[in-house]
Amino acid sequence: MQRDFLLNRLKQNPDKQWDIVIIGGGATGLGIAVDAASRGYETVLLEQSDFAKGTSSRSTKLVHGGVRYLAQGDISLVLEALHERGLLRRNAPHLVKNQAFVIPNYDWWEGPFYNVGMKVYDMMAGRLGLGPSEKISRKETLKAIPNLDEHHLNGGVIYYDGQFDDSRLAVNLAQTAVENEAVVLNYMPVTGLLKDKSRLVCGVETIDTESQKKYTVRSRVVINATGVFVDTILSMDDAKAAPLVRPSQGVHFVLDKSFLQGDSAIMIPKTSDGRVLFAVPWHGKVVVGTTDTPLEPSDISLEPRALEEEINFILKTAAQYLKKNPQRKDVLSVFAGLRPLAAQQGSQHQSTKEISRSHRLMVSLSGLLTITGGKWTTYRKMAEDTVNKAWMVGGLPERRCVTETMPIHGYVKNTHFNLPGYFYGSDRTAISAMIQSEPALGQRLHPDYEYTQAQVVWAVRHEMARTVEDFLSRRIRILLLDARASITMAPKVADIMGRELNRSPSWIHSQVTEYQTLAKGYILG
Repeated sequence: MQRDFLLNRLKQNPDKQWDIVIIGGGATGLGIAVDAASRGYETVLLEQSDFAKGTSSRSTKLVHGGVRYLAQGDISLVLEALHERGLLRRNAPHLVKNQAFVIPNYDWWEGPFYNVGMKVYDMMAGRLGLGPSEKISRKETLKAIPNLDEHHLNGGVIYYDGQFDDSRLAVNLAQTAVENEAVVLNYMPVTGLLKDKSRLVCGVETIDTESQKKYTVRSRVVINATGVFVDTILSMDDAKAAPLVRPSQGVHFVLDKSFLQGDSAIMIPKTSDGRVLFAVPWHGKVVVGTTDTPLEPSDISLEPRALEEEINFILKTAAQYLKKNPQRKDVLSVFAGLRPLAAQQGSQHQSTKEISRSHRLMVSLSGLLTITGGKWTTYRKMAEDTVNKAWMVGGLPERRCVTETMPIHGYVKNTHFNLPGYFYGSDRTAISAMIQSEPALGQRLHPDYEYTQAQVVWAVRHEMARTVEDFLSRRIRILLLDARASITMAPKVADIMGRELNRSPSWIHSQVTEYQTLAKGYILG
């Protein structure tokens, strides 16, 4: 997946009319690119920053039906998500694993209540279920989570859901799209929409932020899949367009594994703000979250920051259930993501946690196709629905979706999730071969972590990493796992990337400075 090669396809065909142009390189846009390209449509995807830079790299790392949506009565979303969870585990077994969750019960009525609810959840999953839920005793609950607060603990309910690495899946989706002849480019913000004499959208204007060269890309259909930025694109089409998105912020902490001994995750079904709270094992650490804080459109940013009240809420809630109370100094990294909730007309007084996580498709009078809402688990179905609408809008030949059974790049069955670099899947062999031919590439980037110099080279050559942040945040996940350690790694990573990308010493210096400034925002002071 060479960026220069893909960019050349645009340069060499300046007057070409593509079938579909997708704006946005998060879960939704990348899923659409895979679906469209695999159906044989000529497809271009343009992302303003890096793939999954925004919301799509900042999730709770779960592939799940949504227990909370079941409690809210959103049965259709739960059924769809459980079905898609099963398909994703089947199509990307190197990234999606079966994770046991324990709901601790501290009141006598909670055991029967949650046990019945989880049995319904199991039943809805059907043959794509990951395992049967069951009520467990106090002793069994403490065996699953040894450092759970024992005071007034009656027992628990155990159930199974999916767990994954979000930005790694995004990278693999980009690779899958390219393997199906799509042009997929990061650092290519769309600066305007093209319109024909009938005022119908017929393409986009974009700029390569690395070279500052401008491009015009013509297409039969333009899809706005920009998450929390959909209203920005809508306003390019119509300055008076009503906003579609109600942004909501979710914050997560990452703690040392000692805070969650054992392999099971904790699910707290009802917190003081009415949300579910998770503590989930991930890459040898523990992800704890999340919050649901309504934001104003003016607060939308590629680098959202946790608010003090969100930090205090997670610390306080986690302390109620963990024997070892986390303190600010224990937080290895804190990250925030913005949910692009698809709010219906007249929902401004509805709390963000009550807004459905279902996706919403809209066709503007100009023919611009916009998708918003949804969640990582249902990205494939969102893409299928969007491309089905796109061929109608653009007058494209109707072609059947093939992604239900399509393996995603890196596909490897029976992945051992405790192995270093397991998330590369089938690419792991090629990275090992690089180290064998050049042993120096096997050197670690940090003494406490198993990431190697070879992974930097691989990310530049095959995963379109263009900056130190791309690598440390989204190709490996060390910014989210241990922000301080990532700062230590930055100079070495910048040196290697500078060589690979043929960059100047000043580029290397500025990359280190910019990254260190960014990473400090992930550390609690």
